[in-house]
Amino acid sequence: MTPSDEILDIVDENDEVIGQAPRGEATARRLRHRCVFIEARDADGRVFVHRRTPTKLVFPSHYDMFVGGVVGAGESYDEAALREAEEELGVSGLPQPEPLFRFLYDGEHTWWSAVYRVRCELPVSPQVEEVAWHAFLDDAELERRLDVWPWVPDGVEAYRRLRELRAA
Repeated sequence: MTPSDEILDIVDENDEVIGQAPRGEATARRLRHRCVFIEARDADGRVFVHRRTPTKLVFPSHYDMFVGGVVGAGESYDEAALREAEEELGVSGLPQPEPLFRFLYDGEHTWWSAVYRVRCELPVSPQVEEVAWHAFLDDAELERRLDVWPWVPDGVEAYRRLRELRAA
């Protein structure tokens, strides 16, 4: 099975399941589904930043300050957050990511988004199918790169909302 064949729950504007579809079809037809974003910080408090591979279905070769991905059909946000964080970071035994907030992303694509954070003190070995480059950056370095590198727009939106939450 390829990533395009993965079955996703399709949801309405209230995040209620209204059907299911393969991931490729959901993307092509702009069907609203669910995603998780996990801010992973190392023992020094630096953020895991990576460049997506050029083969990614959505936003190929863009940078992201979150690990994460789609929530599978019948999977909870919490289950997806831990699965995606461990898969993308290439670790096992992470603590359960802490849920922070949810929002509806409605850009080129549309999905309900759950944002989490997790401390990763393990050595990472990111998935080569997902991650072309990675580093842990401190907050100031990440901010300097925001206007320089091409970022995934949904990640930038989640990051903006997370900054607002922290400032409140």
